[in-house]
Amino acid sequence: MTTYSRLDQIEERVANQDQTIEDLNQTITDQWKEIDRLKRELNRLTDQMRDVEGALGDRLGGKEPPPPHY
Repeated sequence: MTTYSRLDQIEERVANQDQTIEDLNQTITDQWKEIDRLKRELNRLTDQMRDVEGALGDRLGGKEPPPPHY
């Protein structure tokens, strides 16, 4: 194996590794975007549940009545 062919192999490996790093970086970026979207959706749903619980609480006079065995 000549030095030139060894150098070509090393350059090819580095190029493949660079592409793999770029692919992984894109995957991570996409995942963070999805995580952020899911966090916003969770916050929205949590707020919506609080609103519903508040509306139900107002209709029931605030607190839930104690169970009959009290």
